[in-house]
Amino acid sequence: MKVVIASDSFKGSCSSLEVAEAIERGIRKIDQDAEIVKIPVADGGEGTVDTLVIGTGGKYEEVEVVGPLGKKIKTKYGILEGNIAVIEMAAASGLPLLKEEERNPMVTTTYGTGEMIKAAMEKGCRKIFIGIGGSATNDGGVGMAQALGVSFKDQEGKEIGYGGENLINIYDIDLSNINSSLGETDIVIMSDVSNPLCGPNGAAHVYGPQKGATPEIVKLLDANLGYYAKVIKEKIGKDILDIPGAGAAGGLGAGLMAFCNASLCSGIEKILDLTNIEGHLADADLVITGEGQIDSQTVYGKVPVGVAKRAVKYDIPVIAIVGSVGEGASDVYAYGVDAIMDIINKPMPLREAVQNAPTLIEDTAENVMRILKLRNQIASNV
Repeated sequence: MKVVIASDSFKGSCSSLEVAEAIERGIRKIDQDAEIVKIPVADGGEGTVDTLVIGTGGKYEEVEVVGPLGKKIKTKYGILEGNIAVIEMAAASGLPLLKEEERNPMVTTTYGTGEMIKAAMEKGCRKIFIGIGGSATNDGGVGMAQALGVSFKDQEGKEIGYGGENLINIYDIDLSNINSSLGETDIVIMSDVSNPLCGPNGAAHVYGPQKGATPEIVKLLDANLGYYAKVIKEKIGKDILDIPGAGAAGGLGAGLMAFCNASLCSGIEKILDLTNIEGHLADADLVITGEGQIDSQTVYGKVPVGVAKRAVKYDIPVIAIVGSVGEGASDVYAYGVDAIMDIINKPMPLREAVQNAPTLIEDTAENVMRILKLRNQIASNV
């Protein structure tokens, strides 16, 4: 029996690879001879760099950058075969870098993300994939652009400060010192977010609250992003206001499109291509995927559905092992997921579930294999 394991991480508890290893342990309890292929997967958010470095045999590069609150931090990005860089904006400008009380999109910056892009270009990388999930920012990518040489001046000719609160102070945009390597570099945004920059479905309204924005701050940030888009159109002739995906990562999508000529692609689809998952599916008997919570949002570019769509091509059954089942989870059945198994085996606090996730995942995988074994015994007796 050949089993392909391709699960997302369980945020806060297990990386994608740790999930796969736990599932493998559960399988081995029932079928020690199974051929198991573990493919770490992500959707452009947390774990994207690890997924691609581990999945393709790449390497890590460490770099010191400005964190979301302006303090220096050490982080890393990946370099894949062909000198292709892969960056996670969350590793420099993400919510995981902040304590809950530190979240404040009025002051957080994407400057460190720009520094990672610059570092990759200095290594000679001329193709860069950037996953933009998990941002702590709402600065429209201004910090990122500043790190790459773009100057945003106020009416007195001074450089504006960090954060979404300062977008309203932009009077002029100076591209004269923009990093020359950008013109030779293909930057691809890995994201399935299609939000525009502003409005009720925009960056501030949809994602601002989780970054620490009150309703009043959300309105201010949304207005500032609208003003920012207006200045970009007036000064450099690019209209990014209503482009799908411009609102991703607090408007970083807009900044990357405006100043780096970046293109947008589906995060999960690109990662599945880069890890060559279909090369392992042709002769597989079972696919096990999963994520921390499966719900109605899973059909919008999340890992389980992305994996299931590929498995459907080869008529392979797909089981999703998940941390929890949310509202609308059954929607995934229309996309190739055949069954959902959650790991919670008794009432327990969230903290206990997170701490014991590897064991719970292992036990669930064992149960999956026991059910399959029983099914096969029933079939042989018919």
